[in-house]
Amino acid sequence: MIFFKKTEDALSSVSSSAQSQQLSDLAKKIAQTELSEHARQQAVNELEKLEKTDPLAAEYAIGMHYLEILLSLPWCYSTQDNLDFSRAQAILSKHHFGLEHVKERVLEFLAAKTLRSQQKARILIVDDEEIARNNMRYFFAKDGYTVQTAGNGREALGRFENGGCFDIVITDLKMDEMDGIKLLERVTKISPDTNVILVTGYATVSTAVDALRKGATHYLSKPVKLEELKGVVKEVLQKQQRLHMGKGPVLCFTGPPGTGKTSIGRSVAMALGRIFVRVSLAGLRDEAEIRGHRRTYVGAMPGRIISEINRVKVNNPCFMLDEIDKIGQDFRGDPASTLLEVLDPEQNAHFIDHYLEIPFDLSSVMFIATSNDVSNLPGPLLDRLEVIEFPSYSDQEKLVIAKQYLVPKQLAENGLADLNTEFTDVALEKVIGDYTRESGVRGLDREIGTICRKIARIILVNKDSSQVRAVDEKMVTSLLGARKYRREAAEGNDMVGVVTSLVWTPFGGEIMFVEALKMKGHNKLILTGSLGDVLQESAQTALSHIRSNAALYGIAEDFFEYMDIHIHLPAGAIAKDGPSAGAAIAVAIISLLTDRPARRDVAVTGEMTLTGQLLPVGGIRDKVIAAARGGVTMVLLPARNDEEVTALPDDVKNSLQLQLVASLPEIIESILL
Repeated sequence: MIFFKKTEDALSSVSSSAQSQQLSDLAKKIAQTELSEHARQQAVNELEKLEKTDPLAAEYAIGMHYLEILLSLPWCYSTQDNLDFSRAQAILSKHHFGLEHVKERVLEFLAAKTLRSQQKARILIVDDEEIARNNMRYFFAKDGYTVQTAGNGREALGRFENGGCFDIVITDLKMDEMDGIKLLERVTKISPDTNVILVTGYATVSTAVDALRKGATHYLSKPVKLEELKGVVKEVLQKQQRLHMGKGPVLCFTGPPGTGKTSIGRSVAMALGRIFVRVSLAGLRDEAEIRGHRRTYVGAMPGRIISEINRVKVNNPCFMLDEIDKIGQDFRGDPASTLLEVLDPEQNAHFIDHYLEIPFDLSSVMFIATSNDVSNLPGPLLDRLEVIEFPSYSDQEKLVIAKQYLVPKQLAENGLADLNTEFTDVALEKVIGDYTRESGVRGLDREIGTICRKIARIILVNKDSSQVRAVDEKMVTSLLGARKYRREAAEGNDMVGVVTSLVWTPFGGEIMFVEALKMKGHNKLILTGSLGDVLQESAQTALSHIRSNAALYGIAEDFFEYMDIHIHLPAGAIAKDGPSAGAAIAVAIISLLTDRPARRDVAVTGEMTLTGQLLPVGGIRDKVIAAARGGVTMVLLPARNDEEVTALPDDVKNSLQLQLVASLPEIIESILL
């Protein structure tokens, strides 16, 4: 028994020695690491707890892991922004074709940031000693700062009340009429963004603590060294600049998949010289994924935001919250509500992760969100976002993107770059028209990649690359097989009761055929095709208008007494809603009742009122592009959408005939034969 007792004592001694060394190393690391005030205090408190904890206890391992994460976070480290506007413009133009409106809005955002950073800092020097005041004014004016002076606190306060705006106030503590502490209290209320530096010859610990507690940025004792003061001012201004870069609207890129939302965000980060971070929020249901788990849980970790910042080791990355419209919600909390604090510039300077339990400053982070449909976002969250819509690409834009970006990329990835393999324009147009049906270019990239892989296989099998130097229309068909999509409007026949309509979805514009049939019955309107409430009401509105104006359209007034009318919108498995099919439903019913075929190559979109007037609808560009893709030759649009039609790019307007109509009789004249 004595032998084992000695062995246990020896092991305990070794363990205690290792613990002391480990804690000593941690104490040195805490002293050497740049931490915020809250983080340093928390680290010291946690270290004191560990010194009293048994190393074999579970709490010891949890505390050690917590300290490691706490000390590894970039509390004070950030990258310097590269605010070169011409460089940003060149990056966006080089990496993205089209999207002119989007690039213009992003460049406006960056231009405002650039101008703000180039603005001369404004300094107000407050001191009742004229010599000291003039010396500091001369010293800072020589460095390019805009400097004003005041002889006491009341005079300085008058500058603010008369509309003055200053980045920094350097004030003496002891002055007549109003001292530095009272001036500090008033300035922090009038201009919360102004930094106040107190300089005094009566420096004591109590006054320093009181000043810092009331909002002073720094506290220096007299006689002050101007070079030291200059360093403090420079440090304060750099921190202020980082805060201004993070503040401002949070951009939300919304549009169909494959239209370049993520790549534009990456280009913004590249233009600013920031590290790019992307986190997908699709399917996120647990609030703790964003805010972290409390340390009491086994395997607890910080949330996704703090974890990603810890991974890149800077506190001001360009942070993309991808698929923000696909956040879920269940009994574990509401992640969308958690994002309210993350994205609010007034709150995120003190973001508290449940794991850290202390504030972490997110105000320097530039957040960018992406979505397919912002209507799915809660109102308060949407209110914090500045939405930039990404439109669908036209076929002409897709052709240029394929030639300049997608083909060279796929040739390089599949080992064909050195073989001078080329795609003809006709071949690419065939891939775009017959093998893809999308608003973006993701599917096009996939099909070009398929062609390149098949060519690579042919070269290796035949050991001859001369056969596949040029990819033409015929080779596309042989490599990709039968076409996947048809031009529905161009290849069908004109029919009675079938009208071509245009609809908008989060994935872009689509062609939809409205079908109408009549049968014996007793004034019953049958609606099928998974129609939503708004769409059903549109059908009821169309029928009521026709019944009340039957003579105008050459229809018997009692037509509905002895028949039922069935309206169907194909693809019944897909839910449909919205008012824009109202006009098409009315035309389909009139075509059915007058036995006049409707032109299949003419499409219509618009909400119809009970009086037969057309109201404006959204998604005009996407609908027109979908019409051209489907072989439509003419599109009838509400006259009140004339501004959107005028703003369409020339290649979209020239792809088919656009006609503005104001009422149902005008539509009937253009569609019915």
